[in-house]
Amino acid sequence: MVPLLSNGGMILNPRPKERREDLFDREGEVEALKNAIGRFPLTLLLGMRRVGKTSVLKVVLNEVGGVYIDARALYSASGGWITNGALTDAFERALNGLRSPLRQRVAEALKRVKGVSVAGVSISFDSGTRLPDVLAALNDLGSEAVVAFDEAQYLRYYGARGGRAVLAMIAFAYDNLENVRFVLSGSEVGLLHDFIGVDDYESPLYGRVYGEVTIEPFSRELSKEFLAAGLREVGIEVSEGELERAVELLDGIPGWLVELGWRYVETRDLERALQDVVVKAEKFLRGELRELERRSRRYVLILKAIARGVDRWEMIKDFVSARGGGRIPNARLAELLRNLEKMGWIRKVYERDVKRYEIVDPVVLRVLRRL
Repeated sequence: MVPLLSNGGMILNPRPKERREDLFDREGEVEALKNAIGRFPLTLLLGMRRVGKTSVLKVVLNEVGGVYIDARALYSASGGWITNGALTDAFERALNGLRSPLRQRVAEALKRVKGVSVAGVSISFDSGTRLPDVLAALNDLGSEAVVAFDEAQYLRYYGARGGRAVLAMIAFAYDNLENVRFVLSGSEVGLLHDFIGVDDYESPLYGRVYGEVTIEPFSRELSKEFLAAGLREVGIEVSEGELERAVELLDGIPGWLVELGWRYVETRDLERALQDVVVKAEKFLRGELRELERRSRRYVLILKAIARGVDRWEMIKDFVSARGGGRIPNARLAELLRNLEKMGWIRKVYERDVKRYEIVDPVVLRVLRRL
């Protein structure tokens, strides 16, 4: 077995990349994000699951220096409700993870902040630490200080007011700290837009201008180049037919292509590798579906309907009712479909002016058909 994880520069390494030279054909996205950070106090980094947002974000943070916090990990670790202590602890860990000499400069700037202890370059927060005070100290560094929240839509589970306290902190920095920049990354694009609420008069960020960078799936040809290059890097050549078969099923999403390539290295059998990807996706998806079911069982029934080709309004409504979802009012079905769109699970398509829905991720589609 080829030790893929031993070399972070390999294309098929499944971990998010942190160096520009390890990325495949994302130069434009890296530069776009860097430019947006330079222009706007707030930037949204958008794209579907497993498309490579985290890699682009980490590469940029590695080049410009910045704090990285995974909001989804915070949500999971906190049991579904993010506390002030959990957020503060995550911020402390992120600061301690900065590389020198930036970490030394940050430690020096934080020495005067109430509730912060500094021993050498080790930074510790106590229960009285206020993150706005920490941001103010970072602002005084004299250069851009970047704070990035990955899967930031999960911040809506912070505190008792749907994350409004986090938005208020960002708004404070936006208005008063000219050197502080925020990047909010999200795969549930509609939910992230709703969360920041720049068009919502009641949102702390109402009316703020922000940058936006979207990471798109690879084209069909680029997907084949990506997979071929990754396999070639570990000494494996594959046929054009095998590349076509893989891309037909995985549709340009780098995370799944990496998973396929990794499994192909181990098995040297494309069909088995594809099956392994689906099995792994099924394990991942079951957790996602459990989370959806906590909100409404009807979400999962709708997804199963669409995956089976029951993809038009009345058909979906009948399917949900027949499968135990009860009688569902039109307004409620419209809300559920709209929410699934915002979360990035489905999208509308039109054929001869007839509206139907489809699953966005082809691997998720295959898994749903098996459930």
